[in-house]
Amino acid sequence: MNNTTNQPYRAGYEYLLAYKITVPIYDYTVEFISKYVNKFSRTCDQMEQAARSGMQNISEGYKQEGLKGYIKLSGVARGSLEELLKDYMAYARQHKIQIWEKERTIREIREIGVIWEIIRKNPTLPDSPDFPYLPNRPDLAVNLLITLIHQANYLIDKLIFSLKEKHMKEGGLTEELYKKRIEYRKNH
Repeated sequence: MNNTTNQPYRAGYEYLLAYKITVPIYDYTVEFISKYVNKFSRTCDQMEQAARSGMQNISEGYKQEGLKGYIKLSGVARGSLEELLKDYMAYARQHKIQIWEKERTIREIREIGVIWEIIRKNPTLPDSPDFPYLPNRPDLAVNLLITLIHQANYLIDKLIFSLKEKHMKEGGLTEELYKKRIEYRKNH
């Protein structure tokens, strides 16, 4: 618990929009699969693992000792979400579902606004965020998820860019250890 707020300790990545948007993507993907994808198919496992990887690699990267690992694992998260995006686009193509432009999706799928309201009003997501249910129509569900993944990819791209900038300015773990070793040798 944080002593000042009586709130559980939260890791720094939990404050990132890039991380928070991956949580409903993972949850909705699990629900989507159970409703619309053959549970015994390889696609089912791949979609769930890609969604999970998109979320988990940001947290794992944050816990790395150096920026290099954080950048790498954020890239893995980005790649996993790109793979998931292709799976949703393939599902749409194979089921003759039109992929909407962003403006129509945001206008017609109210869940997007509700999700972002929850994400923005909470510095970190509650343990059980009250995200709306996945739409019952596959065309709405697919377009919702495609839009959320595009948004997550955009935010992860920004995260990676900022991490690279920080690495360029401050260096990484190797440089930090080298400086400490030089300092130690100088003093001993």
